[in-house]
Amino acid sequence: MTLLLTGYEPFGDHTRNPSATVARELDGKEIAGREVVGRVLPVEFDRTGNEMEELIAKFEPEAVVATGLAAGRSAISVERVGINVADCGGTPDNADAEPRDERICAGGDDALFATIPVVETVSTLLDSGIPARVSNTAGTHLCNNVLYRTRAHLEREEMDVPMGFVHLPLTPAGAAEKAQDGEATSGGSVQPSLPLAMQKEAVTRAFETTVGN
Repeated sequence: MTLLLTGYEPFGDHTRNPSATVARELDGKEIAGREVVGRVLPVEFDRTGNEMEELIAKFEPEAVVATGLAAGRSAISVERVGINVADCGGTPDNADAEPRDERICAGGDDALFATIPVVETVSTLLDSGIPARVSNTAGTHLCNNVLYRTRAHLEREEMDVPMGFVHLPLTPAGAAEKAQDGEATSGGSVQPSLPLAMQKEAVTRAFETTVGN
């Protein structure tokens, strides 16, 4: 039995992406008696959904948790819903694609809810001393894209596999790097962050909560 965990490669003006590091470091580990398959997805609208479908077909996971970076957020964000919209919001993907107000799946549902236990996962994280919150928007970039497309794929294939998306903040190293581009040395702000070890623990707890239901 396997658990599929995905992260994203760096994108935009970010030279590092903690979701990629978490996926790589948890790959091959055991959570709740299942082996984790950790993979890093490309930040490309035309590739990400297809690659996720291929991973699901290959590994037949018991649960899927996709992760991505949400710089500026101060806590682990467990997403409630993905919407059927692709819009780069001014940040092209890594293949320079810039979709604007496009449907992800023509004729598809306007929105699809995550099927991992969102509220229970957040409660578990908070009980563990990990800052976390339910998020009601995954945006319209690649994070929302993979949440919506994967949920649509699982429904289409009639696969009873819980799936959700978790947004991760910057790590302290990432926040320090971003601060070098700003006015931190003159009293400016530094973006919030969480240590990588805490982010890995959050993902672990998310899987434990999911497969325990």
